[in-house]
Amino acid sequence: PLDDEGRASLCTELAKVPGAFSVVATVGGEPAGLVNCFQGFSTFKCKPLINVHDVFVAPEHRRKGVTQVMMQAVQAVAVERGCCKLTLEVLSNNGAAQGS
Repeated sequence: PLDDEGRASLCTELAKVPGAFSVVATVGGEPAGLVNCFQGFSTFKCKPLINVHDVFVAPEHRRKGVTQVMMQAVQAVAVERGCCKLTLEVLSNNGAAQGS
């Protein structure tokens, strides 16, 4: 978890990263999920790529398709930017994400 200083400056610092973007899902006007992405570059394809870095869905909205909707939005951005692929790495101790 981020400390107070990191939490206070995260959005400002993230906005400074070229090619970075976030997708926020809402349900009933309230935040339900977040995906943070970074644009990288594939030297194998000589094209940009999108790395999905953070995925979060509020516990009360999990297993309801929120992540799928957010990933469709990420895919649309990748297509718009001419990316050759999306990448997503999951920590080895994150069994819930690995099972999704």
